[in-house]
Amino acid sequence: MHPRFDFPVRGLPLPRIRHVAAAQPLSWLKAGWQDLRANPLPSLAYGLLFALGGDLIILAALEHPHLISVAISGFFLVAPLLAAGLYELSRSHGEGEKLLFIDSLRCFRRNGQSLAFFGLFLGLTMLFWERVSAVAFALIAIDTPAMASAYLSDILLNGEHLAFTLTWLLAGGLLALFVFAISVVAVPMMLDHDTDAVTAATTSLRAFSQNLPALLLWAGLIVGLTLFGFATLLFGLVIIMPILGHASWHAYRDLVE
Repeated sequence: MHPRFDFPVRGLPLPRIRHVAAAQPLSWLKAGWQDLRANPLPSLAYGLLFALGGDLIILAALEHPHLISVAISGFFLVAPLLAAGLYELSRSHGEGEKLLFIDSLRCFRRNGQSLAFFGLFLGLTMLFWERVSAVAFALIAIDTPAMASAYLSDILLNGEHLAFTLTWLLAGGLLALFVFAISVVAVPMMLDHDTDAVTAATTSLRAFSQNLPALLLWAGLIVGLTLFGFATLLFGLVIIMPILGHASWHAYRDLVE
């Protein structure tokens, strides 16, 4: 039996959480694809922005190869907030409306204070992980190769620093899982209701704890599809990120009453 977190935040009762089937994330992906087809131009515009963000990550990593893994993990950390416009497109489509790209950007002005606070938390989390990783890699690295691939091969793949590699990957994975748990429905909820960031994050944590099989699968799909997008020289992100963004809205609608 999963733990429950049915306590009030700021004196208000938290919304009820629905239980979904373990395979429900596949339905979310299907719904995300349908939303992409219904809003092709604005959705692909967001996908292009994500791909350009990935380009910036790669360019930064070429200059500073020790940042490549941190930059990619940071991409996962801030993506839920950056996808707010995609949530707005899905919300409007569900209500029978069709928005232009510029119209979807107005969602950031709705409940902007809560979104900004949550974004600040995500940014500080990314900065914390970057500093921890920089110090950790500096302690074991003697010479820093000019190319990111050579650096990662020397540090992570030659077996000399196996204990460090496993510890670092475990710590990063746990941090990413925690951020996923408090954000999986948080941003859509803040857009759908005038909800503060603490209530949204608490609701997200409850949804995660009460739907572990489905949301662990959902986390794995997000990571796997995003990494596939990077592997396609970022071209895949143009389509993958809009689908994931739209699907995340449907995840919220299924999980939160």
